[in-house]
Amino acid sequence: MNDSIDQMITENIKNEIETSGKSKTEIAKAIGVSKSTVSQYLSGRAQPTLATLSKLCRVLDCSADDILGIK
Repeated sequence: MNDSIDQMITENIKNEIETSGKSKTEIAKAIGVSKSTVSQYLSGRAQPTLATLSKLCRVLDCSADDILGIK
């Protein structure tokens, strides 16, 4: 994937998590990953799989379009 796209996805995940008011621990538990994995999503060291992205969207009450930057 393109670095700029990865960076955009990382920023969008950060924004959605901040807006949700939920902790990394709450999110990790709800989507079935470790807190460190959520931290990796926030730092850009990892990107969620499609299945995890779907769960993340449900937990954060946002659309995949919001995270993927699709207008």
